[in-house]
Amino acid sequence: MLSDVFLEELRTACPIETVMGSYVNLIRRGRTYVCSCPFHSEKTPSCTIYPEQQSFYCYGCGAGGDAITFIRRIENLSFMEAVEMLAKRCGLAIPENKEEAKRSQLRARTFEINRETANFYYRNLSGSDKTGLSYFAGRKLSPATIKKYGLGFAPDKWDSLSRHLLSKGFTEEELVTAGVCHRSKNGGIYDVFRNRVIFPIVDTRGSVIGFGGRVMDDSTPKYLNTAQTPVFDKGRNLFSLNFAKDSSSNILILAEGYMDVIAINQAGFSNVVATLGTAITAEQARIISRYASEVIIAYDSDSAGQNATKKAVAHFNEVGLTARILHIENAKDPDEYIRKFGSDRFRLLLEKSGDAIAFQMEQCKSGLDLSSDSDKGKWLNRLIDVLANIPNALTRDVYISKAASETNVSPDVLRSQIEIYNRKEKIKREKNNWDRIKQQAAPLSMRTPEGENLQHLEKAEETLLGYLLTHPEEVASTAEKLRSADRKTPFFEKIISEMLSLEQNHKTASLSALGENLSTDEMARLSRILEKQRNIKLTDQVASDCINTICSEKSLSFDSDDDLLKLIEIKRKRDKNMKGT
Repeated sequence: MLSDVFLEELRTACPIETVMGSYVNLIRRGRTYVCSCPFHSEKTPSCTIYPEQQSFYCYGCGAGGDAITFIRRIENLSFMEAVEMLAKRCGLAIPENKEEAKRSQLRARTFEINRETANFYYRNLSGSDKTGLSYFAGRKLSPATIKKYGLGFAPDKWDSLSRHLLSKGFTEEELVTAGVCHRSKNGGIYDVFRNRVIFPIVDTRGSVIGFGGRVMDDSTPKYLNTAQTPVFDKGRNLFSLNFAKDSSSNILILAEGYMDVIAINQAGFSNVVATLGTAITAEQARIISRYASEVIIAYDSDSAGQNATKKAVAHFNEVGLTARILHIENAKDPDEYIRKFGSDRFRLLLEKSGDAIAFQMEQCKSGLDLSSDSDKGKWLNRLIDVLANIPNALTRDVYISKAASETNVSPDVLRSQIEIYNRKEKIKREKNNWDRIKQQAAPLSMRTPEGENLQHLEKAEETLLGYLLTHPEEVASTAEKLRSADRKTPFFEKIISEMLSLEQNHKTASLSALGENLSTDEMARLSRILEKQRNIKLTDQVASDCINTICSEKSLSFDSDDDLLKLIEIKRKRDKNMKGT
């Protein structure tokens, strides 16, 4: 466990407003700050930062915690990795922790395996088998580009890599954990990548985190990517972002695959990235928004590429990024276009790229017969969907005029329909947020006498947790008083147990200390509890009342699944009756 002294030093050296301010734009509001939450898409800032408590909470998605929790979530790190990142940022030395040292060691070994694997594949490219080198030469890649990206070749053998890595002192289990080998049915291991050209995937810190492998013929699967490992999650990383992040341009080019990215980079455009074998995720769109204010989507011109473009545009709209679409003619993808026409023509193509809104509006006609009144209605509804999601009012008005001219519908009618659409969407969002809050607040509560009983219990538990987080010196005595309580929710029991463990180890049960053994979701739930009680005076008498409530609650146990189902059915019928009245 990390000491109270160290955690306090870390909090002082890395104030949460400074940490979060390096990722999002903060707006001061009195003694707090607000910002658009980086963990979900929103148009109105719903995330609040509390410098006095060194915590944050998002009213939109429920994310919350301290500076360490924030770094854990946004960088996809473990508790100790987040601590290490913050400590490095402010120049603090970290005391040793055996449990986390073991996890850090596993990640360190995975990074070592990846580095050695990348070197092995790179050396093989110029080995006796020149298949991979010939493939890259055929794709017009220069030796400098091959070296820059560390491209390699996996031999057509089952164990060439595994034998090499085992000879370097790595264990079979480590190779499987790193995702470079699979375990066979008979208990042995074999190489994941065989007879493929290899694309190392490097993070923004310069570490090899995974690999992509491509066949050199028409066999399938065409691409193979590293599975999730202690250092790699394909939905949270982007290929070539390690180069693109250093570009002076505020525009990022999003390509579809490794070869497109490398060809574009070789042509002189370093501001290019690609997803890792999957359609772009909301998380990747948010990552791109940290490095650019505009993105040019340079996907293939086939139907799959166009469908992927529509999804990408939707994600970029959600994070407030301006998107443009690259229209490629006489070539199926950017790689082929550059090989055919050169980098200067590609630069002109980029400059002429059309805006994403016009692309979306044109796509609204897809599959419709506009001479049919029914299909024309569908077209208008699709257009309303596109127009309503344009965040900038002036830009929206420009496209409303354009749509009105094309559809022969009055701009005022379109604006009216957009207002109706936005009201419905706002109600839907608020309902979803309220449902989520209710679920988090009382996941077992029901509108029955039994459910009300449980709701009182959970309210008392939450209030008591809020009290203990501000009066950590009362943890031991409170835990003793709760010994007679025969009904406590699992979350409450876990937090009390963690607080007691900290107390027994002579540590303060602070939010940061609890974060060492809690998930980011559990930290968010604790933050929500603190948020609900921010303006409530939590006195000793309030705590005593909560303890009495918890200890006096009747046990609510279900002897069988049938009992639980009966209770759910009672709730369903009562809800139905309430709606009817």
